[in-house]
Amino acid sequence: MTDPSLWRPATALCAQIALLALLGVMVGLSPWGWVAATVYAPAVTALLLVAIRHHGRRTLGPADLVTLARVALIGTATALVADGAHTATLVAVVAPALVLDWVDGLVARGTRTCSDFGARFDMEADAFLILVLSVQVALRLGPWVLVIGVMRYLFALASWLAPWLDRPLPPSTARKTVAAAQGVVLLVAASELLPETVTTATVTGALAALVWSFGRDVVGLWRTRPAPTGVTERS
Repeated sequence: MTDPSLWRPATALCAQIALLALLGVMVGLSPWGWVAATVYAPAVTALLLVAIRHHGRRTLGPADLVTLARVALIGTATALVADGAHTATLVAVVAPALVLDWVDGLVARGTRTCSDFGARFDMEADAFLILVLSVQVALRLGPWVLVIGVMRYLFALASWLAPWLDRPLPPSTARKTVAAAQGVVLLVAASELLPETVTTATVTGALAALVWSFGRDVVGLWRTRPAPTGVTERS
């Protein structure tokens, strides 16, 4: 394999398969867990290759490699959630994935390799991890928790229907804080360490913050939307 844009994702796919095989030996996976793993690994690798080509990248940067490690951990978490009954192992896998989410930002800034590709790669990894965790927590608290996991994808769907939503958002510390809090709150909820009433209140607060964050962005994009073609404002 001579194309440098291919060998690292392919290596990550091999690492993902090895990690899942190790997991299967250590904790055992049901057919559902293996199905999830079998679908996840090649699908993510294919999507990553498409994204690399779309952005004209020849290779992955240092921060992208950190995100790639997170993607492998997220694949393992996906298999565990599909399998069920592995709470402690799930927490042990997701916790370092959340830490690496902080690390990849530090690496990108420290090596001055920030890029649109890296930001999108990181965001999609975050979104899928939150979706996986919301599925796990929904099994305990109810399907309403899934709203947290699908919010990002509903926004993406809405942007297809309303192109004015598909525009860059200004940097926001509040948005980043709310997004980061989702993973932490859902991980604590998935750990089942807190009473159900406390867990429900905490997850409800996280959902409310997420709805506020998305709502604020939608309002901001609406206010700054471009005027329809051929329509001029009255003086």
